[in-house]
Amino acid sequence: MNLDIALLAAVTGYLLGSISFARVVMRIAAPEEELTGLEFVDGTGESRRIDTIGGTAVSMKLGAKYGGITAILDILKVFVPTLAFRLLYPDTPYHLVVATLGLVGHNWPIYYRFKGGSGLSAMIGGFLAVDPLGTLVTSVAGMFLGMVVLRQIFLSYLLGSWLMIPWLGFFTRDPNYVIYAVVVNGIYVLGLLPAIRSERDRRRQGIEDDFDGGMEATPMGRMIKQMGVRLGLFKE
Repeated sequence: MNLDIALLAAVTGYLLGSISFARVVMRIAAPEEELTGLEFVDGTGESRRIDTIGGTAVSMKLGAKYGGITAILDILKVFVPTLAFRLLYPDTPYHLVVATLGLVGHNWPIYYRFKGGSGLSAMIGGFLAVDPLGTLVTSVAGMFLGMVVLRQIFLSYLLGSWLMIPWLGFFTRDPNYVIYAVVVNGIYVLGLLPAIRSERDRRRQGIEDDFDGGMEATPMGRMIKQMGVRLGLFKE
């Protein structure tokens, strides 16, 4: 591996990943609105705070349309440079460096005092460039296990990315890909630490999730529930 190219890959991934499309979309669509300090009431009637700035926050402010646009742009800002490096250097894993640093930039963007999102869209962007089929299969499997089998909304956000570790290990047989999957999952969990702590505190207080109400409380949950209703997995 050439150190200069690896450094270029890292800088490219981080600087592009640091672009906060949530802020860009908000500035264009509703410049008077703020994305910080957002709260919503979940299915148990408890108030929850969203401390990250990303597609979910935009959805809560402007609706699913703008939240979806934000998520797509966040995916593309990592997908495009990762794919470019993969095509330019097919025999060397520089693209894994781009994908990893793109996620770091998304979560801790240099342009916005290191205050960013939790990283789901950025991580998906990297996974799509690395293994599009694996991304689709593990995402669907993770949602199914989290929502249908375990009935744990929070886990459904994690399981798909966790499943990429054994998937890449089995299908690539390349330790570089396994290390990449482990590292980006670790970065993703770091970005989710505020939500994880909040969930832990709720459990300690004996607050149980209202599964149906919890899905209705967030844009992502509503989208997954609508998909489940169409497939006959959930009731209206």
